[in-house]
Amino acid sequence: MEYQTENLESSHHREDFYCGKEPLDSYIKRQASQDVKRKLAVCFVIIQIEDNLDKVKGYYTLSIDGISRDLIPTKFQKKFPKTYQSIPTTLIGRLARDKNFNGKRVGEFLLLDALYKCHISAKSIASFAVVVDPIDEEAVSFYEKYGFELLPDSERMFLPMKTVNQLFED
Repeated sequence: MEYQTENLESSHHREDFYCGKEPLDSYIKRQASQDVKRKLAVCFVIIQIEDNLDKVKGYYTLSIDGISRDLIPTKFQKKFPKTYQSIPTTLIGRLARDKNFNGKRVGEFLLLDALYKCHISAKSIASFAVVVDPIDEEAVSFYEKYGFELLPDSERMFLPMKTVNQLFED
C-alpha cells in the first residue's frame, strides 16, 4: 500500500484513531485542530476512506523550536558563536500510527515524510537539527533506529539537519 500525507482538516474523522498511547490518541482527537488554528503546529495525516469517512490512520506534527546551546553535544557546540544561547531546530512534536497499521511500516513512512518536510523547509528557514520528545522507551528505540541521539541531560533527542539533508540529496 502506498501512503500519502495531507494537512489535517476538520473533515477528517479522528474519533476511531487508536495507537495505544493515551496522550497521542487524545491529542489527535481533542487538541490537534486547536494547535493548527493557533499556529502552534502543523499536523499532517494519513487517511483511509472507510464508511464514506476520511479516517485518520497516522499523523505527525511539525513546528519551529529552539534548544539551549548547553543541551547540544559538545562536538556540535563549537560550531556556534558564543552569542547564540538558543539554537534553531524543527520539532516533530507528535508522531503516531493507528494500531491497525502495526507491521506495515507506517511509523517509518510518517517519520521519513516529516524529515523530508524538515529538509525542504530548512532551505528557507534555518534549522540546525530535528528534535523529538519521545513519549516512552519504545519511542526512544524507534528514533534511535533512524539515527536520533539523546541530548545530554535531557529526554529529548535530535538528528542534525546535515544528516537529514544527506538522506534526500540526489
